Amino acid sequence: MTMTEESRDSLMFAPRFHLIALFIFSCGASHVQAQGWAEKMLKEGVTHDFGTIPRGAQLLHRFPITNIYAVRMEITAVQSGCGCVTASAAKRVLEPKESTTIDVHMDASRFQGPKSVGVRVSVGPEFVSSAELRVSAQSRADLVFNPGQIQFGVVNAGSGATQTVDVEYAGAQELTISEVLVNNLPIEAKLSELYRKPGRIGYQVKATLKSSAPAGLIKDLIYLKTSDPGMPMVGLLVEGTVQSSMSLSPSSLSLGQVQAGDALTRRVVVRGQQPFTIQTVEGIGNGIELATPLGTAEALVHTLSFKIQIPESGAFKRELRVKTSAQDSPLTLAIDAQIGP
Repeated sequence: MTMTEESRDSLMFAPRFHLIALFIFSCGASHVQAQGWAEKMLKEGVTHDFGTIPRGAQLLHRFPITNIYAVRMEITAVQSGCGCVTASAAKRVLEPKESTTIDVHMDASRFQGPKSVGVRVSVGPEFVSSAELRVSAQSRADLVFNPGQIQFGVVNAGSGATQTVDVEYAGAQELTISEVLVNNLPIEAKLSELYRKPGRIGYQVKATLKSSAPAGLIKDLIYLKTSDPGMPMVGLLVEGTVQSSMSLSPSSLSLGQVQAGDALTRRVVVRGQQPFTIQTVEGIGNGIELATPLGTAEALVHTLSFKIQIPESGAFKRELRVKTSAQDSPLTLAIDAQIGP
């Protein structure tokens, strides 16, 4: 009877068959077979073509990756084959059925013409397998972004910010950029034509980060709609971090490998720019309790102590919401652990 590839994967990752999987690997299972299971985690494909893009553009594509196996998996390495490409995993450790993305950034200021680059993603840690992602683009010398992206940097919540990018065209076409398309981003974008001369056309994109933007990282694309049939939509990368007036330290609690029945105590520091009180902590219960009552006096810094009782089995994941007098939106504290046998 011939074992299917899916059966081999099940044997490899089911804990009671670890010794069998180890025997398969030590007896010379082929390199192709060893790589197959990692690529299966990339259900939406392993290639992306950015198409024709302006010189200097900063490009971003996210490859979704899902742990389709019955045990915890770790993305152990993400390696690019070129200095013009950087890549990273948005999250390193994935529980069964959990997803994240491999974020691939391509810098078109570092090449001209066609470019194709591989990115190797290694998954383990007990059995290591690799999959190769590939991104490609065609950089045009006659169209340039200056600078190559909208970069807001770090902005305090409620402050807002504005940045501009010049789009410069030098060619024979009567190129027109008619619209800036913004998806679900807290940004307003305006387009203005700066000049139109024989063989030279200039536009400016003005992007404003709204003062209502929530705290957190912004990293996504807005799009310019052009009259060029070879490049009808051009992506422009937007990056920035909205810094809350409130912060948690640590920002999350990863308890690591624990045993069923363990009783733990952990502390989290809450800081603000103005004196505040902690009003409530939502999500308490189901194995998590406050070790000390909440204080009633205003202060710049408060410490929360939690008693954590680990349940009998399975993955341990909780989310607490810390509400303060300083802002309407709560601070979120994620707590996770892997429960051993």
